[in-house]
Amino acid sequence: MGVRLMVIDDHRLLAEALASALKLRGHRVLASAAPTAGAAELVVSRAPEVCLMGTAAPAEPGAFEPIVRIKRDRPQVAVVVLGPVPSPRGIAAAFAAGASGYVRHDERIEGVERAMVKARAGESAVAPELLQAAFAELLNPVAPPDDEGRRLLAMLTPREVEVLVRVAEGEDTRAIAAGMGIAPSTARTHVQRVLMKLNVGSRLEAAALAARTGLLDRAEPLPLDERRA
Repeated sequence: MGVRLMVIDDHRLLAEALASALKLRGHRVLASAAPTAGAAELVVSRAPEVCLMGTAAPAEPGAFEPIVRIKRDRPQVAVVVLGPVPSPRGIAAAFAAGASGYVRHDERIEGVERAMVKARAGESAVAPELLQAAFAELLNPVAPPDDEGRRLLAMLTPREVEVLVRVAEGEDTRAIAAGMGIAPSTARTHVQRVLMKLNVGSRLEAAALAARTGLLDRAEPLPLDERRA
């Protein structure tokens, strides 16, 4: 027995192509539509058994808001998401919104049909390999990239950060001393400490490293009452 369904996708051509393929296989397609922005209202008004909803970015905030609305107003409608290979967060977000299934958008038509039938029967429809990949990522998370700028900034005192900012602006030792209200010898000591902590051999290298890592963008200016302390 065919499924009464709707196909929603931001790409109209994809929605119409999938709808045509499913019609040829004996399913009753009530509508195919784009974009997904107005999908909820259309699904609520037509009340299909299953809604196939395409998304290009399952992990984006708000990607599944239409599903929330559909399940609130038409809880009997089973929603199956068609999307890219998702992260665990993408799968979790889809089911948290009320989806009954998640199918890769490059799945064969037979796989889409199986998901539709399972969803209509009240079962969860997720390919085993997607679940395996999600569990693998959850159990072996990829370490976030090293934020070198933040790490280097944490090594410097507030006064040393100010010295680095002045070095990057091209100030020499005398100008640094005058600007900070300290002796040239003290300014020279600060500069040497900055170079040592950043593991560079010159002021030019220090300025280049600070620019490359975004260190200066994170630096907070020293309060006026502390600059001459």
